[in-house]
Amino acid sequence: MGCVSTAATVHGRLVLGIIHLSFTEKNLIGKISGKELKVATMHEWLLEMMEFDDAFITLPGGFGTLEEIFQIVSWAQLNIHQKPIGVLNVNGFFDSLLPFLDHVVEQKFITQLA
Repeated sequence: MGCVSTAATVHGRLVLGIIHLSFTEKNLIGKISGKELKVATMHEWLLEMMEFDDAFITLPGGFGTLEEIFQIVSWAQLNIHQKPIGVLNVNGFFDSLLPFLDHVVEQKFITQLA
């Protein structure tokens, strides 16, 4: 997160890091460029992201990352937002997830537009 925020700041973008308190308590985040907003719950974190973010880009990560992207996509399907959503497939990180999503479309649980 620190590298991304630094790169954005260097290129003249405003950065707001919305950070769950557990990340700061365990020192899991490096230096964030820009402003920081610390939140106590994941629900609060997601609501703040929804309010302040112009778009959502998913980078490689673990369960929290997967939860985030699926929550954001679900909210888009429910017309809670129409913000752009992207997945940055660094070094093929998401290659095994994409066929699964194709399978879910084939089974008609989600649409191709999702």
